[in-house]
Amino acid sequence: MKNFKFKSVLVVLFLATALISCSNDDDKPGPNPVVRVASVTAIDGPATGKVDQELSYDITFVADNACAEFSKFNETVIEDVKGLQVEVKYPSEVCTLQVPNPKKTVYKFKSAVKGTFEFKFKKSDKEFVTKKVVIE
Repeated sequence: MKNFKFKSVLVVLFLATALISCSNDDDKPGPNPVVRVASVTAIDGPATGKVDQELSYDITFVADNACAEFSKFNETVIEDVKGLQVEVKYPSEVCTLQVPNPKKTVYKFKSAVKGTFEFKFKKSDKEFVTKKVVIE
């Protein structure tokens, strides 16, 4: 009986130590990255496709510095014309790699209907880079 109480106390102490040491009180949120729009310079991919076939397009963009990472595609409007823009994340720390190199990301497209579609990606505040695809 004495041995059982001793083991019970040890188990309770072990569990209490484990729960206290796993506390996330010391977790500090990291700095928030800065999000900006990058300039698209090229769209490469097939000019034709089939209904319900997923097509992949390489989108080449240039960010402000080499530390930028692709975040997402967003809709944008330039003079009543709708298109897409590339958003990139910049770390909030100082970037020592200042010379930006062109980066690539993939845009996927799939259509359930036949027709001609035109992709427009924001190149600057006044123009788009466009790509046409015919779905047969």
